[in-house]
Amino acid sequence: MAIKSCVLLLLPVVLLLLAGSSPAVAQLEIGYYSKTCPNVEAIVREEMEKIISAAPSLAGPLLRLHFHDCFVRGCDASVLLSSTEGNLAERDAKPNRSLRGFSSVDRVKAKLEAACPNTVSCADVLTLMARDAVVLAKGPTWPVALGRRDGKVSSATEAADNLPPAFGDIPLLTKIFASKNLDLKDLVVLSGAHTLGTAHCPSYADRLYNFSSAYNADPSLDSEYADKLRTRCKSADDKAMLSEMDPGSYKTFDTSYYRHVAKRRGLFQSDAALLTDATTMEYVQRIASGKFDDDFFKDFSESMIKMGNVGVLTGAEGEIRKKCYIAN
Repeated sequence: MAIKSCVLLLLPVVLLLLAGSSPAVAQLEIGYYSKTCPNVEAIVREEMEKIISAAPSLAGPLLRLHFHDCFVRGCDASVLLSSTEGNLAERDAKPNRSLRGFSSVDRVKAKLEAACPNTVSCADVLTLMARDAVVLAKGPTWPVALGRRDGKVSSATEAADNLPPAFGDIPLLTKIFASKNLDLKDLVVLSGAHTLGTAHCPSYADRLYNFSSAYNADPSLDSEYADKLRTRCKSADDKAMLSEMDPGSYKTFDTSYYRHVAKRRGLFQSDAALLTDATTMEYVQRIASGKFDDDFFKDFSESMIKMGNVGVLTGAEGEIRKKCYIAN
């Protein structure tokens, strides 16, 4: 509790500083719905408590939905739109085919529509759900400024072009993050979200089989861990098998992810890449020591605030969708 109290005390200052740095972000407000839907956060939290209580493994996927939304066209809920006859939407792009949690978002949105019709955007709903997913998985909390509007465009091509790939190295990942006004520290901190959730075999199988002409397996992956993964992932074509991204702790938000990465047991190449840069490696090793959990919680909260402000639509931009999967 002391950790979370510290985060709550420090973050409003951070939020104000971030808000002052961008005209769009300045229009996001704490308490944005205080007059039009004063119970918005309580409604979202109550429904999220039911969702995570029934399916604790959904915390990771709901956090991932928010990530994948913000990296394509900004945090505008475009990832939630369904494909139409003439358009393949983000959610059907190859990197997004394993996304889950859409029905949970629809469920929360329906509760808000019943309480406050045509008021709360899907983009705000998803941002609040991601925060609450972390809190309910025993992670930190942070204040969420609201007032995002929903986008009307969703493109699978844009998703494929903008999402950080699991095979990414530091130069590529740094470039992608920088395009969203996120820096190297945000990269290593937000990678800590891999403490929650699972991954399908095809997303990491290339590290286990025919990695290169010189190596069958990725030499940056601990060999014993690689052997263990092969028992679950029999081939690169196995699309049914799941592996925990943070083995033994994938439903709990903690720092054990960094201990796995420090031991060369990160599941993705992008995890292993954190050990190839002096700055990110130092952060991994520091948090992996287990002595700075409160620092990581604070850092993660600050980086989530930054990411949640990426490319937002405000004011008269976009719309407030009635249903998150279809534009009005």
